[in-house]
Amino acid sequence: MLQVQSRQVSATNAANVVTGARFLLAGAVAVAAVADGSRLLLGILVTLALLTDLVDGRLARAQDTTSELGARLDMEADALLILVLSAVVAADLGWWVLGIGVARYAFGGLFALVPRLRTPPAAPRPWCKTVAVLVGGVLAVVAVLPVPHVLALVAVEAAAVLLAESFAHEAVDRWRAPQPPPVVPYGTVLAFLVVWLALVAPASRDDVTVHALLRLPIEVLVVVALALVPWPRLRTALAVAFGLLLALLLLVKVLDVAFNTVFDRDFDPVGDWYYLGPGIAVLGDSIGVWAARGVAVLAGLATVVALVGVSLAMVRLVRVAAGHHRFSLSAATALAMAWVLAFVMGTPIASTSAASLTVDEVNLVRADLHDTRVFNGEIGQDAYAARAASDPQSLVSGLAGKDVLLVFVESYGRVAVQDTSYSSGIDDVLDQGTAALDAAGYHSQSAFLTSPTFGAGSWLAHSTMQSGLWVDSQRRYRQLLGADRLTLTSLFGQAGWRTVFDVPADTKDWPEGKDFYGFDQYYDSRNVGFRGPKFGYAPIPDQYTLSEFRRRELAPADRKPVMAEIDLVSSHHPWTPLPHMVPWDQVGDGSAYDSQSQQPTSEEVFQDPDKVKEMYGQSVEYSWQALTSWLTTFNDPNLVLVVLGDHQPHTYVSGEHVGHDVPVSVIAQDPAVMQRIAGWGWQDGLHPSPDASVWRMDTFRDRFLQAFSN
Repeated sequence: MLQVQSRQVSATNAANVVTGARFLLAGAVAVAAVADGSRLLLGILVTLALLTDLVDGRLARAQDTTSELGARLDMEADALLILVLSAVVAADLGWWVLGIGVARYAFGGLFALVPRLRTPPAAPRPWCKTVAVLVGGVLAVVAVLPVPHVLALVAVEAAAVLLAESFAHEAVDRWRAPQPPPVVPYGTVLAFLVVWLALVAPASRDDVTVHALLRLPIEVLVVVALALVPWPRLRTALAVAFGLLLALLLLVKVLDVAFNTVFDRDFDPVGDWYYLGPGIAVLGDSIGVWAARGVAVLAGLATVVALVGVSLAMVRLVRVAAGHHRFSLSAATALAMAWVLAFVMGTPIASTSAASLTVDEVNLVRADLHDTRVFNGEIGQDAYAARAASDPQSLVSGLAGKDVLLVFVESYGRVAVQDTSYSSGIDDVLDQGTAALDAAGYHSQSAFLTSPTFGAGSWLAHSTMQSGLWVDSQRRYRQLLGADRLTLTSLFGQAGWRTVFDVPADTKDWPEGKDFYGFDQYYDSRNVGFRGPKFGYAPIPDQYTLSEFRRRELAPADRKPVMAEIDLVSSHHPWTPLPHMVPWDQVGDGSAYDSQSQQPTSEEVFQDPDKVKEMYGQSVEYSWQALTSWLTTFNDPNLVLVVLGDHQPHTYVSGEHVGHDVPVSVIAQDPAVMQRIAGWGWQDGLHPSPDASVWRMDTFRDRFLQAFSN
């Protein structure tokens, strides 16, 4: 009893309390860094944390309270502090620095998965503690003091090398240490579960159920097949290769679920890696930049863990099976018989998901390579190219002297105008806008276009509309921008119009767009003089975009006619904070919106699925109110507008399997313009009914040129 009581007291001795304080101080350093605290505050917290590391060991030895628990607490506190400091330094030197903080946990997982590495050496190496102190000190200095960039980079790289050597040496010592006799094969059980999960994990969000994890994967027989390979090195190499394949398939399954949720389609291994960067940016607008970065880091770590973990699990299973041939063959026979019985009876228990997915991905890559050749041919086949080169004015003669605007309303899909909780409000705005335009002398007709994309990827819809080609993938988009293809913008430019792109969401140059579309002027968030607050993803309110476009391009008297693509992005995810209309004569430089910045944040809105849908509806209402008010306030008989959505909103707003249709409207005052499209069979007004005409978006360019050419 006395001994037990003494151990209980030693667990809460002064040295361990000091070590525990280091955990709290590490958390405080993280909070101060995220909150953009001053270097002084950060320095004080880091210094206190390092002092506790100097004090706790000396205090334990002075009080004779050293223990295995205290040593473990000290090691974990050091690891946590290094992880936090590496994240702080990574923000300046690059996210590779985070590997220093993750190394302790990565090697810990490796030591746990590999039985030979579980036994620590009999005598711990003092150099390990020295390296930990050195790494922590270097990171602390770089995080707190204004160290020159080059010096900081060299110091952190040197610390990373020392840390790698320390862990590698630790692994070698563990490998050479005497091994205790095995008791329970927990590692084998864990390896079996990891491989099983990788084999049966569903690739569709509809199949993410408990039942999906209880299936019999026929592919597990590969373990026994590999165990029969008589050469150990070849057997291990094959096991690693198969484990990496399983890990990659698991990654593809996760990406398929994610892409089906956002884009309503599977992940394309050839071209869809591009979306990971923009996806993190959009996620940052929803949950905050630091939270999104944290998610990205965790996703990266999870990917590494999957690649390493599944491979090691596969190696372990193959090695165990090779050492127990009789048991392995009996288990494989029983599983095969059960699988065949389930397959014959037609039950969903029999699974070939891993093999099927492998075949599907190989076929998808082959199809992408084939489609590249097909799309090259489509790019080169253009019925209007020769005529545009010789007589471009004849293709747009019906619009001579008109200012032609191609206006995209972000995320404006069919769900916005029918059968949703938010469509009634949008319908009212469209009906009121139709009446206001009629009173101002405008005519309008509407229908639907089928977009090549869903949930995101606006640029795919823009290029489809402009080029008359079906650009439904990032691969096709890159292929198109590198080719010579007639677009509406380039055609109007050849015919004598001044061509403009107004893309307020962009924050950097777009040379590939300039080379492909050939526009004369490019406006983005940096060069339109906006001095107001940022509203969510959209840095500039739609009303300001329209006002400034008119001032710069339409108001000057002595000018050429203008053809422009204008992107209205206030209805872009996450749809909050949302601007509100101000009097047009008060728009100015955007300062009039300063009082509107205090609105619910995206973090608050996304806690309520119904609120998300409500905010989406309000954002589309705002975009249309801004556009119709702009047209009626600055009445212009020479304007011709084609206004359309780029894609449906994300699934959590639009719902499941709602299609890719987006509304489209043509607005003009000149009856001759509207007479040109009389044969299209579109409906009057801005609000298309459910039975309105539906065209594929890539057919619009040629029909448009056919209507307005000689």
